[in-house]
Amino acid sequence: MTSAADPPRRSRRPAWAGRNYSLLTASAFVTNLGSHGALIAAAFAVLEAGGDGGDVGLVAASRTLPLVLFLLIGGAVADRVPRHRVMVAANALDCLSQAVFAVLVLAGEAQLWQMMLLTALGGTGQAFFSPAAEGMLLSSVQGEQASRAFAVFRMAMQGAVVGGAALGGAMVAAIGPGWVLAADAVAFAVAGSMRAFLDVSHIPQRAPGGGMLADLRDGWREFAGRPWLWAVVVQFSIANAVVAAADAVYGPLVARDHLGGAGPWGMALGFFGAGTVAGALLMTRWKPRRLLLAGTLCVFPLALPSAALAVPAPISVLCAVMFLTGVTVEVFGVSWMTALHQEIPEEKLSRVAAYDWFGSVALVPLATALAGPAEAAVGRTSALWGCAALVVVVTAGVLCVPDVRNLRRRTKQVAASGHLGSADAESPVRGLG
Repeated sequence: MTSAADPPRRSRRPAWAGRNYSLLTASAFVTNLGSHGALIAAAFAVLEAGGDGGDVGLVAASRTLPLVLFLLIGGAVADRVPRHRVMVAANALDCLSQAVFAVLVLAGEAQLWQMMLLTALGGTGQAFFSPAAEGMLLSSVQGEQASRAFAVFRMAMQGAVVGGAALGGAMVAAIGPGWVLAADAVAFAVAGSMRAFLDVSHIPQRAPGGGMLADLRDGWREFAGRPWLWAVVVQFSIANAVVAAADAVYGPLVARDHLGGAGPWGMALGFFGAGTVAGALLMTRWKPRRLLLAGTLCVFPLALPSAALAVPAPISVLCAVMFLTGVTVEVFGVSWMTALHQEIPEEKLSRVAAYDWFGSVALVPLATALAGPAEAAVGRTSALWGCAALVVVVTAGVLCVPDVRNLRRRTKQVAASGHLGSADAESPVRGLG
C-alpha cells in the first residue's frame, strides 16, 4: 500500500508517447518484422513448388490488385467504424491466410492458384488495415512533439523492415519458407491482440447516416480541395511506380550482369534500409518550418538509384547512393505525416489516408508490367534514365504549387497569431489528439 505522501511514479515514456502511440508502435514493429520476412518466404515457396519468375510475379500481383480495389472502401469504413476494430479484423484475416499458406507449404501441397488466393486475402486485409492504422496513429499524438513521435514510429518501422528481411532470408535458408510464413501468422495474431487494447474513447462518435457513397464523396472533397495534398499524391503515384520498376525489375538484372549477382544487390537494399533508419533518427531532432518544401526537396535524390543503375556505378557508389536516398525519403515521410496530422480533421483522417495510399500503389502494377516491354523497346539504360528523369520532372512540378512551398509547421506562437502559412490552414485543426 502507498500513502498520499508517496511521490508519484515517473513514467519512463516521454510525454508524447501515450498508451495508444506505444501500442501502435510496438504492434507495427511486430507485424513489419514478420511481414518482410514473409515476402521473401512467399517467393521461395513459389519457386520450391516448381514455379518460375513469372509465377512469383503473379503471386505478388495478387496482393496488389485487391489492395488497389478496396483501399477507398477501407478508408470510408475506418472513419465510420471504430478504427481499432477494423485493424484487429484485418489482422485476423492476415493471420488466417498466412497460417493456411504455411500449412500448405509445409505439407508440400501448395498450388499456384491457392497461393494467389491466400495472398489476395492478405492484400484485402491490408486495404482495410492501412487507412485505419494511419488514422489511428495520426490521432494518437498531439502538440509540437508530433513530428518527433512520427519519426520514432517510422524508425521502429524501418528497423523492423531491415531486420525482418535479414532474419527472414536467414530463416528461409535454415528451416524453409513454410515456417517463416507460420511465424508471420503468429506475428499478426500477437499484433492484433495488442491493437485490441487501443483506446478510442477520445475520438468523437461519428454521426449516423450518409452511407458509404456519401462518405467516399466527402473524402474526395477533402482530398481534392487541398492542392498540396492531391499534388503530392499525384507526384508519388508516378515516382513510386517508376522506382518500383527500377528496383523490382531492372535492379536485379543490372546486379546480375554488372555487379556480381544477388549478394551485392541485397547489400545495396540493406544500405537503403539503414538510410531510412538514419533519416528517421535525424527527424527526431530536425523540425523544418516549411514542412512540404523541405520534404519535397528531399524527394529529388529518389532519382539517384535509377541513375546509378543506368551508368552502371560500382557497388560501393550504389550503396552510398541508396543510403543517401533512404535518409532523404524519411525526411519527406515524417514531414508528410506531420502535415496530414495538423491539416486534416480527425474524423476524415482514414478517408484521406486511403486516397494517399491509393495514389501510392495504383500505378505500381502497371509500371512493373511495362518495365520489360520498355526495356525491349528502348534498352535498359535508356529506361533507367527515363525513370530518373520522371522522378525529377514530377518533383519539380510539385514545387510549382504555392501551398506545397508555403505550408508551415504549426507552433503555439504561429497558431496564436493566426498566420498559418497556407490557405488550407485557415480553419483550426479539429479533434486531433
